Amino acid sequence: MKNKFALRTFTWSYLKQNTMDKPTIAGKAPIQVELKAGETYAWCSCGESANQPFCDGAHKGTSFTPKVFKAEEDKTAYMCTCKHTDNPGMCDGSHKKL
Repeated sequence: MKNKFALRTFTWSYLKQNTMDKPTIAGKAPIQVELKAGETYAWCSCGESANQPFCDGAHKGTSFTPKVFKAEEDKTAYMCTCKHTDNPGMCDGSHKKL
């Protein structure tokens, strides 16, 4: 019985480490958000946040970290949910290739 538990623990740990190197596609379209000048935001890079497109800490224990940024002006932004953008945080149309 002890070996089965150890195997399960190893398997879960291995899977979590090796499957989390690729982000989860949270969506295949950007989310429109209103950014406020001077406010700090943390964009979810792992795709696991329940608060897309923003980080809720779901990346803990993975290799992912949120992209933290401060809005320089009040503006409408189209934020990436596919997590494959070349401009972290902002949609660049990468979702169209998925």
